[in-house]
Amino acid sequence: MAEGSENKGKPLMLVAVDDSEHSFYALEWTLDHFFAHGTNHPFKLIVIHARASPSSALGVAGFGSVDFMTSLEADMKKSAGKTVQKAKDICTSKKVEDVEVEVMEGDPRNVMNDAVEKHHASLLVLGSHGYGLVKRAVLGSVSDYCAHHVKCSVMIVKKPTKH
Repeated sequence: MAEGSENKGKPLMLVAVDDSEHSFYALEWTLDHFFAHGTNHPFKLIVIHARASPSSALGVAGFGSVDFMTSLEADMKKSAGKTVQKAKDICTSKKVEDVEVEVMEGDPRNVMNDAVEKHHASLLVLGSHGYGLVKRAVLGSVSDYCAHHVKCSVMIVKKPTKH
């Protein structure tokens, strides 16, 4: 999946994915609504995944033995690989081949902000985890942060709730 010449001059859309069903729903929704009509898409598409660093996953830099940190790093790379592969598979299943997938290490809030600036994105698409007030206050909301801090429009795709 590589950049094609038909994307030159088009605005760039970033779609953020993590290992949650909410982010994959947002990717599918975006592909269905913006990329479903053959090859004449309104945007160039990059799917971005923020991979946590081992030190951020532990909360303390340098904590643990070298073997443990090496194992943790390998597990995190494997998890990121699965997430990226699932995103690529979704794009392929929707017949969207002209897409880049990028993995950046760090806190998702910072990664999305940096990716928007790096790629001069016009639109950032995120899935909503649907956290309640308390969980959002404790964990923080990446989509809320991005809506207030990134330098482009932000679209938050919410997965419909089952009744």
